[in-house]
Amino acid sequence: MTAYTRVYTVIQSQTLAYRNYRLDFYSTDAFFFLVGLVMIGVILGSKKLGINPDNVATPIAASLGDLVTLALLSGISWGLYKEMKINAFVNLIVCLLFIALLPVWFIIARKNPTTRQVLATGWEPVIIAMAISSIGGLILDKTVSDPNFAGIAVFTPVINGVGGNLVAVQASRISTYLHMMGSPGDDIGLGSRKCPSPCRTFFSSDVNSRSSRVLFLLVVPGHLVFLYTINSMKGGHTTMTLIFMVFYMLAALLQVLVLLYIADWMVHWMWSRGMDPDNFSIPYLTALGDLLGTGLLALSFHVLWLIGDRDSDVGD
Repeated sequence: MTAYTRVYTVIQSQTLAYRNYRLDFYSTDAFFFLVGLVMIGVILGSKKLGINPDNVATPIAASLGDLVTLALLSGISWGLYKEMKINAFVNLIVCLLFIALLPVWFIIARKNPTTRQVLATGWEPVIIAMAISSIGGLILDKTVSDPNFAGIAVFTPVINGVGGNLVAVQASRISTYLHMMGSPGDDIGLGSRKCPSPCRTFFSSDVNSRSSRVLFLLVVPGHLVFLYTINSMKGGHTTMTLIFMVFYMLAALLQVLVLLYIADWMVHWMWSRGMDPDNFSIPYLTALGDLLGTGLLALSFHVLWLIGDRDSDVGD
């Protein structure tokens, strides 16, 4: 969620913060339900059409996150704020409804062998990933607070979204490749990759190495499309100079390069220790993508400012 709107009294600010927390809680539950339905449809449709779900489902799930959450948050908040003017107990009623439904969903998930494991092991990576992403949020907040670097707010979701989607696809492909040869913890002759060689990760004849090269080559054309779109919409308060594009592309390439290398190590390491990479690796990798993308982009903006590549409209 964005920062809470400032109000003039302490009591009003605390009330608004409490209400926003509850609205975020409502929208999160609805988000998981809707995205779950969409992803089931995407995977079944991909299988029917003969498309590898690893190339489709993972980026769609990542892309839908922010879009669906913001849409639900705005819609639910508008409805509840409007209803609270008539019924002061509407928030309490909705909270009690969610609490009452919680045991029902828990029992349903526990009966399914596939989701039963997630109930016990799916919380740790999500919570740690949230903590890692929060560090990136602090970097972004510190940078945006300076009017000279206001343009970073438009480019951060782009660089983080592209990097996170690409590494999620790679992690999903490696995990599927390992699952085809056994179960997590099985010795399939690949080793734990305690310290994989970058040459082996990017330049070997292995199928996962080839996919790493393909995904890495998608960085520049993908970002060029987004940069052209931002420039066409006159967004970002950042002039698209050649030196800006060079620094931006260097940050994006370095981010994806590091993420793909970490993915190669992390997925194999988790596999060797009996952890399912599908449940553990992607939250960590996307969170690291947010941290790396935000940090490298903030560094690029600072360097551009120091060398004199500045905007006349920054802060407008």
